[in-house]
Amino acid sequence: MTETLRTETDAGVRSIVFTRADQYNTITPQMRDELSVALDDAESDDRVHVILLRAEGPAFCAGYGLDWATEDQAGYDSEQDRVWDSVLDLRKLSVFTDTFSKLWYSSKPTIAAVQGWCIGGGTDLVLWADIIVASDGAKFGYPPSRVWGVPVTPMWVHKLGPERAKRYLLTGDEIPADEAARIGLILQTVPDDQLLDHAMELARRTAQVPINQLAMIKLLCNQTFEHMGFSTSRLLGQLFDGIARHTEEGLNFVSRAKEVGFRQAVRERDDPFGDYGSRPSEPES
Repeated sequence: MTETLRTETDAGVRSIVFTRADQYNTITPQMRDELSVALDDAESDDRVHVILLRAEGPAFCAGYGLDWATEDQAGYDSEQDRVWDSVLDLRKLSVFTDTFSKLWYSSKPTIAAVQGWCIGGGTDLVLWADIIVASDGAKFGYPPSRVWGVPVTPMWVHKLGPERAKRYLLTGDEIPADEAARIGLILQTVPDDQLLDHAMELARRTAQVPINQLAMIKLLCNQTFEHMGFSTSRLLGQLFDGIARHTEEGLNFVSRAKEVGFRQAVRERDDPFGDYGSRPSEPES
């Protein structure tokens, strides 16, 4: 039994469903580990042709759980007298990115069905999927690029090209689902109440193709990006994310989060932009 997700198998489709709805499916170390096991199990199961990633509740994934993340960094920095070990940081972060990238490196097609918020760490996760379908009300973005973060997936540039990627990462601006589809960050949007049915129909249609055919087509498509320096971009993103969390501004953000709570610290970060945490009734990343 797992605490952060459940799995279902039907017509060749393995659904991996996040179940932390009350926490907006924010990422925790336990969720990371359970997702890793679920993806490995789907990869090794010959009954499974397609992996469908989805979530319960109002949000697909509202980022990393900043409560444990800021506390983890604050505890480490105080123990080390604020001396940052870049190699240790990279090793700790790589456990997350190694799990998320299994969506890309799996031999089986991966489809994500996104509703509500998919921001910050949620994009670090979901952009590794082969195909992303979102509900009309979904929202994407990387607000940590304003302070205390850099995307650890190279998918922003590979999907959008350098100019559009810069447009959204330099500001951290919120991206409505229809805009995300228009610029190529995701495949398409569907009405909110049709998301699950549409994503499952696409997954089942794909699952009719033999596993060996699916593996060859996916590998052929992926290799184009691998030869464009995919792995190098991923490594650079991980290194820069660690640096961003240990700049003077990044350390000040952690200190502020300890003082007033991470939700308030996020609101203060995002208030000048009028989105994300500046809306008290909505989740932050």
